[in-house]
Amino acid sequence: MKYAILLYWKSVKTCLRKYAVFTGRSSRQEYLSFVLFIILVSILLGIIELSLGLFPTTEYSVLSFIFELTVMIPSFAVAIRRLHDVNRSGWWIFINLTIIGVIPFVYWIVIKKSDEGENKFGRKPLI
Repeated sequence: MKYAILLYWKSVKTCLRKYAVFTGRSSRQEYLSFVLFIILVSILLGIIELSLGLFPTTEYSVLSFIFELTVMIPSFAVAIRRLHDVNRSGWWIFINLTIIGVIPFVYWIVIKKSDEGENKFGRKPLI
């Protein structure tokens, strides 16, 4: 359990450290850890905002929105690096603009295993 938590935080720190790095590869573990981090922090910020009574006239959490804007670039970066990990160009991220395109995108990002060894985008990630 302790190892899993350390691996989770290492993945999150890697994504934040590579804030705007769109080259190289990211593992499925790294991508999913970062997505979970974003979800948990957004929920926590929403709860904090609600409990403190901040921005009572809005229907959405302003703090969560600001946080999500802050992590938008690293989110795109890790998604593109994850696409590189399954030997797809980063431009495939735009397939999400079509409704049917979400299906292959989710398959590549969440389900498909990393390419073994090296591919045209670099070495297999260690995490």
